[in-house]
Parts: sequence; C-alpha cells; structure tokens
Amino acid sequence: QVQLVESGGGLVQAGGSLRLSCASAGIIFRFSAMGWYRQAPGKQRELVASISIIEDTNYADSVKGRFTISRDNAKNAVYLQMNSLKPEDTAVYYCNSVNPLRWPWGQGTQVTVSS
Repeated sequence: QVQLVESGGGLVQAGGSLRLSCASAGIIFRFSAMGWYRQAPGKQRELVASISIIEDTNYADSVKGRFTISRDNAKNAVYLQMNSLKPEDTAVYYCNSVNPLRWPWGQGTQVTVSS
C-alpha cells in the first residue's frame, strides 16, 4: 500500500527542538528527491526543506540555519531535525517527493510551538 507516515511532532516551547521522521512500507525513497512540507492554519502548504538523491539540501529562508533534512536509504527514511523552534513554525508537517509530487499525502504530524 502506498502510504507516507510522518511522526515525531508534538508540543514544544519556543527555542526547543524536535526530530521528525518519514517512513513508508510501500514506497522506496532512494530514487526520489524528498522534501518536508508544512501547512499552517489558513495557509497554503509550503516546502521547507528538500534533499536530492545525492543529498544536496535546500531550505526555505524561514528555516535556514535552524532545520536540517537528512535521509537514510538503508532504513528508507527521511528526517527533519528542527532546532530553535519558533511559534511561527507551528503547522502540520508532511513529507513527499519533490518535483514531482509522486504520492498521496500522509496524515502529517502536528508541531505546535508555544511562546
């Protein structure tokens, strides 16, 4: 079954850290550029971090220097380390491929940052 599963979200105070994980039993990640997206209430979903097949990374300006995306092809997983979290990082976070989007969206994982 093609399903993306995100985990690791939670409630954290501003300045705290979280590590998100993305996995799938039915999708092989190693052949795709992967990304972490987020959607805040009332806003469009946006790409915040991406990692290519050869592990080149890119970040949205809003998270640059605070978030780190990584991948482990042996575990078929993609991660997002989030440090120095801010209230404006509050959103549901999703993973998926990048350019193009290949798979249905998963349920996402909620990240809430309190001030």
